[in-house]
Formats: sequence, structure tokens, C-alpha cells
Amino acid sequence: MSHIDRVGGEDLVIDSVNFSYGGKLSIFLNLNLNVKPGEFLSIIGPSGCGKTTLLNLLSGFYQPEQGSVRLRGQPIAPEDTHLGYVFQQPTLFPWLSAIENVEFGLRMIGIPSDARRERALKYFHLVGLKGFEDFLVLRLSGGMQQRVSLARSLAMEPTLLLMDEPFGALDAITRETMNDELLRIWDELGQTVLFITHDIDEAVYLSDRIVVCGRPPHGIYKIMENELPRPRSGPNTRTKDLFWQYKKQLIEDIAVVTAQSPQSEEEMRELRLAQHAEVLE
Repeated sequence: MSHIDRVGGEDLVIDSVNFSYGGKLSIFLNLNLNVKPGEFLSIIGPSGCGKTTLLNLLSGFYQPEQGSVRLRGQPIAPEDTHLGYVFQQPTLFPWLSAIENVEFGLRMIGIPSDARRERALKYFHLVGLKGFEDFLVLRLSGGMQQRVSLARSLAMEPTLLLMDEPFGALDAITRETMNDELLRIWDELGQTVLFITHDIDEAVYLSDRIVVCGRPPHGIYKIMENELPRPRSGPNTRTKDLFWQYKKQLIEDIAVVTAQSPQSEEEMRELRLAQHAEVLE
């Protein structure tokens, strides 16, 4: 495999952000968060607390009603080439081969064919898919398809990587393998990573800090510093007393958040309608 230079990460600043769907139900009020260059930060919380909405704000897909989201000191936008996004599902083009999927974004920004293939192959091999370049993605397992999706984002060489439950649909063994692969790649490339997950073990295993989201519109309930030593490796890290202490604390935090002023059925129905209207727009 060709040498891959360290990409590095950028700082991300969320400054006094307000956001609601259609002005009907506030999701965030005065949300503030600073993410350090090269930091691996996970975001957890019960369903409906705004995790994916937050990621859409961070990617520029949604715009705050008040406040700002800045990468490298500039307002963030979806077309920013410093931004990478890995979705819950691979969202690949089934009529293209695996390597052609990785090349797609590079082709869209006008990188010539030879240089495009060379860069795509570097990241394809980095995620452990050497030998599967010409396979149609439909012939690959779910875990392999998610590796293709990750390689496609990495090939753009973003300094900020947003990941929305990328391993949620995988079985437990494949998920742990992908956690290890992600840490290996992150250690090599050094990007800033924001990682959404429902899995507390995953958040503890991967992160430098863990953000626990509160019920809307509370925003952030707590930020936990993770002092587990790096590098981390499956059984050694997951059996440490500190790992279990963090997990216990986060379980308690999630229980508190779950009990926070639960929304009524009427409020939840209004939120779903507002979200649907936002999509249609």
C-alpha cells in the first residue's frame, strides 16, 4: 500500500445555537460545544434527544435559527471538502464496483482518472478491503459495505469526520472489529471525529470525551472526560475497572436524561409532523 500522509484535524465550534423544526418545538436552546483538533468525541443519549439533528447542524444540512457552527473559524457547509460524513447505512451505488464507489466523490471534484484511482486504492486498502476492488457492492457483506462507505469518505481527506451510528446495523462481533479498525485508522490519519452511537460500550471504547445529550431543548446534559489509556485493544481495554466505572456512570446519566420532563404524545406527534415537513421542504 502506498504511504498515506497524516491528514490531521480541525477545531469545531458550536456557539449559542438555537434550532427547532418549523418553529414548533425547540430541539436546542443556546447549545455550546468546542471540539479540539484531532479529538474523538462521541455523542450518546436516548432516542429523540436530538443526536442526528445535531449532526445535521454540524454538517451544514440544517442551519441554526440563532448562533453558529464553525469549522476552521468559518461557517460550515455541506459542500466543504474538509468535511466527511459516514451515514447509518452505507448509501452506496449498487451499479458501481466497490473501488468505483470510493472514487465517486473524487471524480465529482475533478481529480484526474489516474490520480483518482491511486488515492482511492490507498484508502480502500487502509480499511482492509484489498482484493475486493472490482466486486459489486451488492456482493459484499454489510460490514464490508460499511468499510467501502468509510473509505469513500476518507478518500476525500476530510479534517472533520461526522459518523452517524455507522456500525449500528452490524452484528456484535463485526461491530467490535470495526471499532478496532476505526481506532487504527483514526490514529494513523488524526482527523477530528464526532461519532453518534446508542451503544455505551462503543462510546467508552472509542472516545476522548463523551457528550450525553439531554431531552430537548436542554442540549447537553453532561460531558465526560475519558482517561482510558491509548492505544486501546479489545479485551485489555474492555475489562479494565475504569471502563466499567465509565459505563456504570453513563448508564446512570442516561437514566436521568430519560426521566427528564418526557414529552407528551401530543408534543411528540407535533415534532414528527414538523420533521416530516422539514424533509419535504
